[in-house]
Amino acid sequence: MTSLILVLATIATGLYAGFMLTFLTGVMPGLAELTDEQFTAAIRRFNEKVPGPVFLVLFLGVVALPAAAFLTGLGEHDGVAGLVILAAVTCSVAGHLVTVAGNIPLNNALAASEGGADSAARAAFESRWNTLHRVRTLLSLAAFVLLVVAL
Repeated sequence: MTSLILVLATIATGLYAGFMLTFLTGVMPGLAELTDEQFTAAIRRFNEKVPGPVFLVLFLGVVALPAAAFLTGLGEHDGVAGLVILAAVTCSVAGHLVTVAGNIPLNNALAASEGGADSAARAAFESRWNTLHRVRTLLSLAAFVLLVVAL
């Protein structure tokens, strides 16, 4: 059972890390070329659509599944595998903390500014959001690599 949970954890974490990496390397650079009005409108629409069911399953799964693999494998893992899985859980939790404490408040502030000055809204959002996103992307990639190593 532990092996199956670990495989599911690795798949979920890989999908989530890929989503984060795609946003980092493709979506945000593409949006950076838009006008302030286009940029803020696009980000507002993303923020309305992204927390859908599939994203939420991945968002929760990248913490719950590795944690379950660690807990169900207590006593089964060799010393290294257990620590590697625990490190992956730690990376996922840290990434979620960045999201909840940093990215989501910025998303909410941008949504609240709708109808306001798009250039000021973008200036308050873009650089900070991208920095936080880089951090959570690196954490999700690290979690994925750690789970691959644990397998």
